[in-house]
Amino acid sequence: MSECCGCGKTMDVAAMQAKQRRVLTTVLVINLATFAMMAFAAWYSHSSSLLSGSLDNLGDALTYTISLAVVGASMRAKAKVAFFKGLLILGAAVAVGVQIAWRLANPAVPLFEGMGIAAALNLAANAVCLWLLTPHRTGDVNMASVWECSRNDIFEGCAVLLAAALVWAFGAGWPDLLIAAALLVMFLRSSLRVFRASLREMQSR
Repeated sequence: MSECCGCGKTMDVAAMQAKQRRVLTTVLVINLATFAMMAFAAWYSHSSSLLSGSLDNLGDALTYTISLAVVGASMRAKAKVAFFKGLLILGAAVAVGVQIAWRLANPAVPLFEGMGIAAALNLAANAVCLWLLTPHRTGDVNMASVWECSRNDIFEGCAVLLAAALVWAFGAGWPDLLIAAALLVMFLRSSLRVFRASLREMQSR
């Protein structure tokens, strides 16, 4: 009997890690697909907010790939990876800032039809990802940071839809830049939260 002590707990941990891997693999595939779709739509529609969304999806895909690699790792290793995820989010913010500056120097009115269709498809895909990740958001700092990225995607999808509606209503490009700037602020705040959580975890180990 004593030889089986802890067997149930070990099996529970293994089952949890297997579920995390399946979920991360699924959302990774979804984000790669939405990145390709959003990048094409951003180029076709001349939209800064769509480009910010596509970069966010690419960053998420990289995040999920890294998260897969550390599912069974130590909490300190997961905290270090979470810190790197914060850097990825910060990188997306910098890229959006560069795109906004370029659009200010080269103004254009985006195609709201392309923006709206792409944003709606992206929002639907992001909602599926958040639904899949929500049960795992309190598992550890690794999954918590992944869930943070997915929650940002919902805000981003709604914001780009709003940008498309405002571009249509005003017939101008400023709403697209305004929404892109708002997403830039959101990315910066999100990266700060991830940095803080990962540093707290590393300092406690």
